[in-house]
Amino acid sequence: MPLIQVNMLAGRTDEQKERLLRAITDAVHESIDAPVESIRVWINEFPHEHFISAGVMATERRRSNER
Repeated sequence: MPLIQVNMLAGRTDEQKERLLRAITDAVHESIDAPVESIRVWINEFPHEHFISAGVMATERRRSNER
């Protein structure tokens, strides 16, 4: 039974998350021939205040991108 965990920053729509989950399920099914019924995929979301990349907080990067 393949178990796939996706960790990402919060902020995507429910529709985007559903597309991602379905695409991952399809990719696992096609690549290793796992039965769709056996594939488990879930998303762990975390707030921008809990993530830093290259020394820049995600909250700051988000503010910069909004300008």
